[in-house]
Amino acid sequence: MRRVVQFSTGNVGQHSLRAVIGRPDLELVGVHAASPDKIGRDAAQLCGLTEPTGVIATDDLDALIALRPDCVVYTALGETRPMEALEQMSRILAAGINIVGTSMVWLVTPRQLDDWLRVPLEKACAQGNSSLYVNGIDPGYSGDTAVHAALSLVTRAESVTIKEVFDYGNYDDAEYTGAAMGFGTAPDDDLPMAFQPGVIVAMFGGLVRNLAAALGVELDDVRQRFEPWYTPERIECAMMTVEPGRLAGVRFAAEGVRGDRPVITVEHTTRLTPAAAPDWEYPPNGLDGVHMVIVEGEPRIELTTHLSHPVLDVTEAGCVSTAARAVNAIDWVCDAPAGLIALEDIPPTAMIRGLMW
Repeated sequence: MRRVVQFSTGNVGQHSLRAVIGRPDLELVGVHAASPDKIGRDAAQLCGLTEPTGVIATDDLDALIALRPDCVVYTALGETRPMEALEQMSRILAAGINIVGTSMVWLVTPRQLDDWLRVPLEKACAQGNSSLYVNGIDPGYSGDTAVHAALSLVTRAESVTIKEVFDYGNYDDAEYTGAAMGFGTAPDDDLPMAFQPGVIVAMFGGLVRNLAAALGVELDDVRQRFEPWYTPERIECAMMTVEPGRLAGVRFAAEGVRGDRPVITVEHTTRLTPAAAPDWEYPPNGLDGVHMVIVEGEPRIELTTHLSHPVLDVTEAGCVSTAARAVNAIDWVCDAPAGLIALEDIPPTAMIRGLMW
């Protein structure tokens, strides 16, 4: 039985919290919450369960560390406050507590990290004899597990394209995702944060370089591209209301090139409702969102992953699966050697152990 602390209860954290509570091989011993309206509440209330757990949310990191859990599930938003998240993670790891998480997407490819992030985390892992693993759906599954499976089916690959094609209209996250992508902004506004020079490569270039290293391919460059779409009509959705002339769709990519030809591409087509960007690619078969891997090679492979749920929409189902990519690794990570762990370090069967009871 692994003793676990859940760190944050937001879009992803509420689902990892629910998963930890439900699994018979995990024991929830603590919950971290930053919002005043969540502190002091039972963990069950924070993830939609009715039976109290007796575990009360706190913002006291020292108190959670004092519980001596085996692992912390770290799902707090870190991309907008990287130094604070780095400090929190380092304190946990240095105290001898392992971390699995979905935050700080750069950590999905730890072998591609810049020193400012890698060095303090490696030092903390060494000090605490602890391990850190971060993954998700995208970045994550689509750029590692899915693409590895697709490539295993060809005798030669000419190019690889990893795509997320999603309607974000029902994703209630205007504060971070909406603002970062610039939804609702005008053409003469400043370029959205996510598409400033170098940001796409910073966020997704590690996936490109990691796959190139796995393939034994030497790239000449990793570059980015971005294309906005402004709506001529008013669009209303859960994310926000977008007035005419404002941004309601984005298409962007990180491309690994040889010569001037992209050979490894990580691309996103993101719209608010099906009305946005009608000339761009839609998910197949009328679906709301998919992750795809396309390998041009011998033979050509196209692998499509669609998430669904009887109650939740596709974006929230994606949050469930993002949480799963962390929770399902807890047992293995707790037994792993100290250090930063990449997906390729974990045996595939270790990620499915304990899922059926």
